[in-house]
Amino acid sequence: MNKKELRLKYKELRQNLSENDIDKMSLEIVNAILKLDIWNKVYFHVFLPIDEQKEVNTEFILHLLQGKDKEIVVSKADFDTRKMTHFLLTDNTKIKKNEYNIPEPVDGIEVPTHKIDVVFVPLLAYDKMGNRVGYGKGFYDKFLSECKPETIKIGLSFFEPEEFISDVFENDIRLDFCLTPKLFINFNIY
Repeated sequence: MNKKELRLKYKELRQNLSENDIDKMSLEIVNAILKLDIWNKVYFHVFLPIDEQKEVNTEFILHLLQGKDKEIVVSKADFDTRKMTHFLLTDNTKIKKNEYNIPEPVDGIEVPTHKIDVVFVPLLAYDKMGNRVGYGKGFYDKFLSECKPETIKIGLSFFEPEEFISDVFENDIRLDFCLTPKLFINFNIY
């Protein structure tokens, strides 16, 4: 399947999930995160979920990272330049939904991309090689390409991988891992 077909398929699959399903599966994903060998890292980038898109609830991840005294980074998207600016999430950070219902920091302490050690990546679909399908705006491919090579890229999904995404581009950035409620996939072994 191509990216356009996958976007339609997984948006529809997500719409069939109840709030209860989302919370239960998100919690299972967090339990899987606990088993990852990432706890020596400092800066963790977490996406704030778009509730209307029924994304993985990352509130559980935020609590986990806070409990482990990690530096949490959240982003603000500029739809004109397709760039993301990253901010440290603190007790004083004000979060507001933008015109696309994406929760974002209003302002704060900016964090340069090269400091980020781990990125939890939102996605609609992904394949067995670690290629992902997002919403098609290219924000995360651009952001991930700016990260240092050793930055760990972890996709979060409610669903199992597709066999193959037919229209992967040269600039698409592959995931290192993907976590689902039932699977832990390491793409670095392929």
